[in-house]
This record gives sequence, structure tokens and C-alpha cells, in this order.
Amino acid sequence: MQPLHILLLIAAYFGVLILISYFTGKNADNDAFFKANKQSPWYVVAFGMIGASLSGVTFISVPGWVEASQFSYMQVVLGYILGYLVIGTVLLPLYYKLNLTSIYTYLEDRFGYYSYKTGASFFLISRIVGASFRLFLVANVLQSILFDAMGIPFWVTVIITILLIWLYTFKSGIKTIVWTDTLQTLFMLIAVGVAIYYVADDLGIKNGGLFNYVWDSELSKMFFFEDFKDGKYFWKQFISGAFIAIVMTGLDQDMMQKNLTCRTLKDAQKNMFWFTLVLTVVNFIFLALGLLLTDYASINGIDAQKDQLFSTIATQSNLGFGIAIFFVLGLIAAAYSSADSALTSLTTSFSIDILNIEKKYDTKKQIALRKQIHILFSLILALVIIVFKYIIKDASVIAKLFVFAGYTYGPLLGLYAFGLFTKLKVRDHLVPLIAVIAPIMAYGIDYCSALYFSFEFQFFILILNGFITFLGLLFISKKTTVLQ
Repeated sequence: MQPLHILLLIAAYFGVLILISYFTGKNADNDAFFKANKQSPWYVVAFGMIGASLSGVTFISVPGWVEASQFSYMQVVLGYILGYLVIGTVLLPLYYKLNLTSIYTYLEDRFGYYSYKTGASFFLISRIVGASFRLFLVANVLQSILFDAMGIPFWVTVIITILLIWLYTFKSGIKTIVWTDTLQTLFMLIAVGVAIYYVADDLGIKNGGLFNYVWDSELSKMFFFEDFKDGKYFWKQFISGAFIAIVMTGLDQDMMQKNLTCRTLKDAQKNMFWFTLVLTVVNFIFLALGLLLTDYASINGIDAQKDQLFSTIATQSNLGFGIAIFFVLGLIAAAYSSADSALTSLTTSFSIDILNIEKKYDTKKQIALRKQIHILFSLILALVIIVFKYIIKDASVIAKLFVFAGYTYGPLLGLYAFGLFTKLKVRDHLVPLIAVIAPIMAYGIDYCSALYFSFEFQFFILILNGFITFLGLLFISKKTTVLQ
């Protein structure tokens, strides 16, 4: 596949996104940018959330996990189902009852000013690091298959990447993203389907034989009950999956902002139900693709593992031009469906939670400030990605930063659990201290546990983190309780 072909594909792709932005951005105001005027069809939101949930990391990484971890990731995905049930029956009714723009304003009503700012700040840190990491992975792939050949340096690639996102989101934000994410999810799923078709055909798998091929493979082992110390142990991954869904979807402004654009609570709950069903199936399909790619690489002597597996086979094997085109298309779609909503949610949270623009300024000033904040976070994302490339060159360190971003969701879990399941008030000014101490303690426990007892927390660290936060809030609680 020639660089010119990739460049034309990217140009056409973003041309379509900008066209969608043009039609959805007519007469757009802050209500459109933050809430899409609460007019989003639930089925459009549900489908678009698939792409935002999977992201470029999933598109590249999940197929590469199969060789080392088999289908154990499905244990986490099954846990998601329980987590999404909690979101649909507990959190969404709360958010709609309070008519929230930012979900973190709940913390102010429940605990106070410092708790509110703490929750919003932890989200901002998490999303900046997480979104930058995802875009960094994709920018690296685009750099290697396109921009290096054109003599364009990495920092220019990053700036172009962020600029393109800004172009189609700056005017109407979430109103545009609801529709662009739907298109991007479609492209991503088509790309996976095309890849499965090409690889299965080369492996000689005939129509109707694909399921049996996956089922009979040793790599498709899904459930692990043998060793509770193992990171793949079923209950550890299942329970972790439930809490990951609750925190990284239900307590994440990025994901919930889309749900809050639905017309009614009932529509939002239907969206969550169908989103859960489709996401479960899609994750299984990604693992099946990983199994096929692993077998293909082994048979054809291709030395590529983990994150390099899919990209190497799609762009450098003898499978043909078609799989390369759809791989690039799917990669871009997966990356940008996550990054565009991240940029919008960062703008929303900083505007509403940190600057309180809805309470302090008139409509005209709010719009002007929101546009400036949108540009600011575009620059921040670009800067962090460039730092990853040129200053923190050790890939393992960058990966640990992404894991660290996951630690920051633990305090959010503890705060919301304490707020929903107790009636106690807390000493609000001490909440930031508890939120900082909890992840540090969780990291220390995880490190010592692995060192002295060979027990791996892995995804379970989120629960430990939230539990420590909960205990800390209990320690600083008051004898008085909130009113019914």
C-alpha cells in the first residue's frame, strides 16, 4: 500500500466528518455542544458508543493478546454486563433526576465544594493521560506506514491529528460526535469483518467453519479457575470487569455525556442495554480475529506479536490491498471515535466543573470561553503526546502512565459509592487528601503483594483503590447524615 493511497483515504475520511460537522453545527450553542439539545436518538448513541469504548488501543492490542492470554479477556467483558446493569438502573436515573450537564456536580450536592473539584480534577487527569496514550499509539502507526516515507516529523503528525479533531468538533461538540462516532464505529466493524474474511480465506476456512475453527483452537480457552493468584483467574477478572464498567463508563464524563443527550431516561436505558449486548459480541469478534492472526503469523513465519501483530499482517503480508485499506480506515476510526469525545468531555468538565461558566457568565461569554478551552485542551493533548515520543522514550514507562490513569478512577469509585450507599456527611476539605493517599496506598499494596505473595491484582487494583477511598471517607465522616 503506497503512502499516497493512505493520504487520500485519510483526506476523504475527514472530509466526510467535517461535512457531518457542517450539517450538525448549524445554529449550535453551548446547549448543543454540551448536551446535543437532548435530542439524540438512543439507537444512534448506543451504536456510536461502541467505537468510543473500544478505541485504537483495543483495535490494535486486543487481537495481539490472544497468543499470551487466550480468550481470558472475555471474563472481563462478561463482568462489563453486570457493571452496565448498575449504570442503567442506578447511575442514569440519578443523573437524569438531577438534570446534570457534568456528572461531577453530584459530588458538590452530596459532599461539598472540595469533593466536587476533586472528582472533576481526577477525571481531567485520567482523560488527558488516557486519550494522549491512545492517540500516541495510533500516531506511531500512521508515522511508520505513512509520514516517515513522506519525510514528515512526528510532532507535525501529532499537530495535524489534533487539528483535524478540532475542526469537526469545535462548533457543536457532542452534537456532532454522536453522529460521527456512529459512522466511525461502522467503519471500524467493517474493517474487522474484512480482516477476518481475508485471513480466514487464506487459512482455508470455508463458509460456516469459522466458529468451529475458533471453538476447537487451544487459544480460545475463555475461563480460568485454576489459580486465584493468576491475573487471568475468573472471579478476579469478572468482578474487575464490573467495576471497570461502572467507573470508566458510569463515572466518566466522556461516556456519560453521550447518554445524557438522549431525550428521556427510558431512551438512555435502552441505549445502555443494546450497547452492552453489541459490545459483548464485538469484543468476542476481536478475540476471534486475534486467534486467526496468530495462526496466520505462525504458519507464514511472520515475527510479530502483541501490538505489532494486526498492523504487520494487514500492511506487510500477501493478503492483498483490500485488507490494508480497511485496516487503516478501521484504525483511524477507532482512534478518533475515542479521541474526539475525550476532547469534548475535557472541554465540558473544565468549563462546567472548574470554571463554573454556566453560573458566572452570560451566554455570549460562555460560548467564547468554551471555544478558548477547546483550543487549550487540543494543545495540551498535542503536547502530552509529543512528550511521550521525545522525552519519555521508554515504551514501558508510557504504558505505566496509562495504567496510572486507571488508578485515578479509584477515588471516583470510592466517592460515588460512599455517596450512594451511606447517608454520612464528610469533612469536605479533607477529601482531596484522601483521594491522593488512596492510589498511593493501592500501588504500594499491589507492589508488595506481587513481590512477597506472587498475587497479581491487575484490573482488581481499581476495586482496592476505591475501597481504600471509601474507608478514608468513613474515617473523615461526621456524625450527622444527609437529609432524605
